[in-house]
Amino acid sequence: MSTASPTPAPESAPGRVGRFRWAICGLLFFSVAINYIDRQIIGLLKAPLSAELHWSESDYASIAAAFQFAYAFGYLFGGRAMDWVGVKLGLPLSVLFWSIACAAHGLVRSVVGFSIARVGLGLAEGGNFPGAIKTVSEWFPAKERALATGIFNCGSNTGAIVCPLLIPWMAATWGWQMTFFVTGALGLLWIVVWALLYEIPEKHRRLSEAERAYITEGRAPAAVEPSVPWLSLLGYRATWAYLIAGILAGPVWPFYLFFLPDFLQKRYHLALTEVGVPVAVFYLLASFGGVGGGWLFAKLFARGWSLNAARKVSLLACAACAVPVFLAPQVDNLWFTVAIVGLAGSAHQGWSANLYTFVSDTVPRQAVSSVVGLGGFAAFLTGGFTSKLVGHLLETSGSYTPIFAGASLMYVLSLGALHLLVPQIGRN
Repeated sequence: MSTASPTPAPESAPGRVGRFRWAICGLLFFSVAINYIDRQIIGLLKAPLSAELHWSESDYASIAAAFQFAYAFGYLFGGRAMDWVGVKLGLPLSVLFWSIACAAHGLVRSVVGFSIARVGLGLAEGGNFPGAIKTVSEWFPAKERALATGIFNCGSNTGAIVCPLLIPWMAATWGWQMTFFVTGALGLLWIVVWALLYEIPEKHRRLSEAERAYITEGRAPAAVEPSVPWLSLLGYRATWAYLIAGILAGPVWPFYLFFLPDFLQKRYHLALTEVGVPVAVFYLLASFGGVGGGWLFAKLFARGWSLNAARKVSLLACAACAVPVFLAPQVDNLWFTVAIVGLAGSAHQGWSANLYTFVSDTVPRQAVSSVVGLGGFAAFLTGGFTSKLVGHLLETSGSYTPIFAGASLMYVLSLGALHLLVPQIGRN
């Protein structure tokens, strides 16, 4: 694999060649936003569902765990499926199946029924991110992939912000069953738009020849690239680097998702109605990180930095911004705490944008979704056990201090492992 610094395209080139590829990025943004809305509904409706259906805390924990472990396997097999059938068919199938699973929540009332629906949701949603990363690898040149990834990954933050604003109102107005039906229907609308707009760049009729050449410059046609057997992926050092980074840093984001409201409530004695705004601000701050991480890489690359240097310096900047989160339990001001954790959340999103794109930098195009799927499987499986560990630490010590301290170091350790395994990132 060549390690020579690629010659950046002229700064004016993207403007001349057209911007239709960003419409595809917009489709990915909305698929991720819907993905997050559908997975978060049950958390927002926990109280009314528990009251009406007589759930215990253990019942709810079982339902929540069902999704996390199913999502890990969904990531694993969803990534492979995207490489097998392609994103043109694979991504809308993923959205279709998780939309059906989301709507199915409105048809069940037992713990077992909800657990089955959550398993279906987790398995189907697992294909979304591998498929989106594969789409970016097909539709964007190397220098724009991190930015495109950061933009579509902002859909997760948008969904996380929109969900608490809309779902309680919908449930109060229409009932919790109709809330699941309506949100499930959002995915069906997305599928219609995808069918109208999507085709691979080589065949897309709305794509100018200049933009097509810009996207595919220096890339071997897919037809002549050899297929990559699944087990052979473990022969790539980049795969192991991605797996280790997923195991170490991957569980940090679920920690913020599942425990940040509890931390803020306990630290500042907030009522349930008071914690929503600080949490929404956290997601808002985090949304800037994905775009910022991609933008930083693009600027460094455009200035003549090698792919290796630009990617690793971008990862290093994100890792450094995550370190101050160890101070979160020590400060006495709510909004200062939110700013510190928001910086760390933003750093995670920027880290993810560059780490996802690291895969398309280092493995064959036909294997991108499969490697992303393997990494997601490792990250979310580890995340399930990490959540159990966090709960144990809180029960025994009652303190978030060691947890935030550990989170502050995970990105630095991950980058160290990545650099040792892949000293030079080449261009794919």
